[in-house]
Amino acid sequence: MADLEWIRLLYLYPTTIDDETLAAMADCDKVCKYIDLPLQHASNPVLKRMKRPGSRQKYDQLLTRIRARVPGVALRTTFIVGFPGESDADVDELCGFVDDHRFDHVGVFTYSHEEGTSAYAFDDDVAARRKAARRSRVMGLQKRLVRIRNRGRIGERARIVVDGPASEHELVLKGRLSTQAPDIDASVYLTECDPSRFASGDFAEVEIVGARNYDLIARPVLPS
Repeated sequence: MADLEWIRLLYLYPTTIDDETLAAMADCDKVCKYIDLPLQHASNPVLKRMKRPGSRQKYDQLLTRIRARVPGVALRTTFIVGFPGESDADVDELCGFVDDHRFDHVGVFTYSHEEGTSAYAFDDDVAARRKAARRSRVMGLQKRLVRIRNRGRIGERARIVVDGPASEHELVLKGRLSTQAPDIDASVYLTECDPSRFASGDFAEVEIVGARNYDLIARPVLPS
C-alpha cells in the first residue's frame, strides 16, 4: 500500500455515496478526487420508467453535496437516451442538467432492447435515427463545455502519470491527471520532452500549454 500513489473509486451508485466516503476522499491524499457516478438520465418520468431510485432533485442535491465536501473533485457520469417513452422534453431536461452541473466526463449511450431486463417488454418507440440525434445533441453540449473548461486550464501546473508513447507520434507521451481514469477518459499529451526520460508508470510535473477537444497538451516542468 505504501507504494500506491493513486487509488480510484469507479462505478459508484448514488445510494452508496455517504458523508463518510466523501470525508475519506477529501482527507486521504492517495484517493483520487474522482467520482464515477452512472446516473442514466435526469428526467423524472424516464428515471421512473428505468426504475432508478433517484430523481432530478435528489441528483441536484447529491452533486452539490459532493462538490462541497470534496473541493476540486472530478465527476464522471453516463446517460442513456432513447429509452422507451422518452420525449423531446425529457432530452431538454437532460441537457439542462448537463449544463447546470458541468461534468468533467460524460458518456452517452443509445438504448437497445436487452432480453431479460424489465424494459424488454416496453415498445421500443424511439426510432434509431432519433436516438442517434439525441446522443449527438448531449455529447455536442458536453464537448462545448469541456472545450471552454480546458482552455481555462492553459498555464496551470499539474501532476500526471505517464502511460507510454502516444500512438500518433513516437516523440509524444500519453499520460493522465488524477482526474482522468484509464481507457474511458481523455488524456494529457506530453510534448517538448525527451521520451527516454520517462517510463510507463512514472509521475511527472507538467504545465498545461494547450487543449485539443477533450484532451490536454502539456510539457514537463523540469527541476531547476
